[in-house]
Amino acid sequence: MQHFVASVIQMFRLELFLQLCLATLFGGAIGLERELGGKPAGLRTNILICLGSVLYTKLSVAMAAGNADPTRIAAQIVTGVGFIGAGTILHARGAVVGLTSAATIWVVAAIGVALGAASYWEAAGTTLLVLVVLQGLGRVERLVARQSTQSTLLVHARPEPTALDELEAVVRRTGLEIERQASRRENVDLVIEFTLRGPKRLHDEVMIALLHHPGVRTVSTGE
Repeated sequence: MQHFVASVIQMFRLELFLQLCLATLFGGAIGLERELGGKPAGLRTNILICLGSVLYTKLSVAMAAGNADPTRIAAQIVTGVGFIGAGTILHARGAVVGLTSAATIWVVAAIGVALGAASYWEAAGTTLLVLVVLQGLGRVERLVARQSTQSTLLVHARPEPTALDELEAVVRRTGLEIERQASRRENVDLVIEFTLRGPKRLHDEVMIALLHHPGVRTVSTGE
């Protein structure tokens, strides 16, 4: 009996070692892609998240031992990763950046859980798909961006202290990219010039949104 228990423990440790090695490999592959892109969650972050997810899942199953719900500890991984993901999202002057990094962390944790549950093919396939999405679709996004429309808007607004920040936030909420921005005083007006890029339909929407702002007097295309 003692020999059997020792064999089980040995098998458990060998399987855990394999899963941790795979977590390092899969998390590292995704983390390397993020690191090369200069993203906030890079190589070490993704490896550690994947390793932690594997260990929590494995210990959750082991501690339950058929007498409790083995998913209780593993389920808390999602909550913990949510806090880490939130730390990668930055809000700056109406723009939100870091959402892709946060989503990547979330998926890496799922890969770790899959490894801890011995779903090796599922974890490997997900890792491959994540790399395709991050690397391949990034080129597609850049291609679409080159096909988008550029326009220039001249906005005459009341010279209030927060006018510039508010109008910039209005523009960003429409989904357009601000390529250039300049402001100056002209008589009693604050004149703001936006050079925008994005889908054609959004250029009409941003004009309507700016005209509805209470501090805006006029909006023209600058042509």
